[in-house]
Amino acid sequence: MEKGNVKKQILDAFHFRHATKQFDSTKKISDEDFQFILETARLSPSSIGIEPWKFIVVQNQEFREELKEIAWGAAGQLPTASHFVIILARTSKDVRFDSNYITNHLRTVKGFPEEVIKEIPNRYRNFQEKFGLLDDERSIFDWSCKQTYIALANMMTAAAHIGIDSCPIEGFDYQLVHNLLEEKGLLEDDHFDVSMMVAFGYRAAEPRPKTRKELNEIVTWI
Repeated sequence: MEKGNVKKQILDAFHFRHATKQFDSTKKISDEDFQFILETARLSPSSIGIEPWKFIVVQNQEFREELKEIAWGAAGQLPTASHFVIILARTSKDVRFDSNYITNHLRTVKGFPEEVIKEIPNRYRNFQEKFGLLDDERSIFDWSCKQTYIALANMMTAAAHIGIDSCPIEGFDYQLVHNLLEEKGLLEDDHFDVSMMVAFGYRAAEPRPKTRKELNEIVTWI
């Protein structure tokens, strides 16, 4: 495909995408299309390539009702979205330089040779120390959460490319959502915690025109 057409398709998708507050509950995303959206999350980049995420697809209506009580930012989306996703991030148990998770990930997913695996923790420690990630539990978990936002953005952009709407959601009571997920065994003994949420579906009404600052207001060339 000609480059100009590809660029137009990409920009059209960005113009199409908006934070959908209410979806048409009668319209459902096909399994094939939602697997495509999930695949773009799986293929997303992450710092030092450790993929510190998990995606909980909440289709159970009772679970959605429980979430609605503690996630005010999803009050319009939970009852109407075709698919609703809670994005989890790995905690310090897994994303510290010396964690078993990182060692196993390098061995079984990355396929690194053992001599390289032995050397890498010291490199990662240097990186994490210099960025202040080892100062406390919150610092390293926030770093883990940052990676999930990359996957989130890719999912929403991919959805927009195929005419599917979305809405990222941070409006929830963190502790209460944590408690709910812990009760349901979804945090896997504190190896995960909640990062954010995102809803997918088809818009119930057309949004107002997209507004953004001009490019020259946000870009500086040196």
